[in-house]
Amino acid sequence: MPEPAQARLTIDLDALAHNHAVLKREAAGAEVAPVVKSDGYGLGAGPLARRLWAEGARSFFVARLGEGEALRAELGPDRPATIHVLDGLTTGAAPRFDAAGLTPVICSLPQAAAASVWARQSGRRWPVALHVDTGMNRQGLSAEETRALAQAPDGLRGLEVALVMSHLGSASEPTDVRSAEQLERFRQILPLFPDSRASLAASAGVFLGEPYRFDMVRPGVSLYGGGPLERPDERLQAVATLTAPILDIRNLRPGDRLGYGSGVTVDRPTRIGVVGAGYADGVIRAARRNGYAWFAGERRPLLIVTMDLLAIELGDAPAQVGEAVELLGPNALLDDQAAAAGTVAHEVLVRLSRRAERVYLGGA
Repeated sequence: MPEPAQARLTIDLDALAHNHAVLKREAAGAEVAPVVKSDGYGLGAGPLARRLWAEGARSFFVARLGEGEALRAELGPDRPATIHVLDGLTTGAAPRFDAAGLTPVICSLPQAAAASVWARQSGRRWPVALHVDTGMNRQGLSAEETRALAQAPDGLRGLEVALVMSHLGSASEPTDVRSAEQLERFRQILPLFPDSRASLAASAGVFLGEPYRFDMVRPGVSLYGGGPLERPDERLQAVATLTAPILDIRNLRPGDRLGYGSGVTVDRPTRIGVVGAGYADGVIRAARRNGYAWFAGERRPLLIVTMDLLAIELGDAPAQVGEAVELLGPNALLDDQAAAAGTVAHEVLVRLSRRAERVYLGGA
């Protein structure tokens, strides 16, 4: 039973399916392999993946081994998806990968060596993916390491390189030459693995055009409503809607200060709504004064954000205690809220806490 003052996070799986269909059309034949790391960007990897499976997804990506194991359990034996783990084969983890039927994304020479040893001990070829660093300088084998591995007589012994992948660092900025440079470096690597599938594009990369799509694309944030250019995109629908009730309505006089310290001092008569959500619910404090909420058909300035409460300017809108205010959703747009907080949509989503009541719509 939800508390009267509790915030509510509604996760619309029909909107997720819509976004998947948009990305599938944009991918133009490339497989769409959803990224559901960090518990599905904070929205619940299990329900998301089950609906995406119903929409045709057969491959998924997570970051941690534990996420992969949890996703395998959530999908169950009737959904034999390929689950890639981006961390790769961490030390001593091979038995757990094998038990859960997970595919490691190999991103270093020691990981490749460990995978080869495990495959030979198991007496069978082990499917893996290879992550090649083409210029993001965060994760993956260098071009030199990749060539050495591919050309060494026993470098990949016992392994089936099912996928070769890399990751674009500036795909959300289409005019940045970095993406084209990474594309060229990736193309130079692919002849080393003529029988492997290839993947370069995540959410933003899908929209860069045919040269970036290859055999598989790996969308994450755009599945959940984040625009590929880090601004709202009308093709995509909001998957997450965070609402919270008005707890009090107050009238401030000129010179009154609001909240902690002296950050907000009103210079005119101001009517505010005190809302039952704060940064403990995932509303990023840095969004105050630049962000907005949606109430009574209009955007309402977000004045303060504290741990459990926030305040919005109501103006002369009719309002009553208990009415819901939209803090994130189809009107309080994900990318707008991210910009107001000086961050990206990914962070806005993963910060949504478990304190809010969670409601799923459109489950598979």
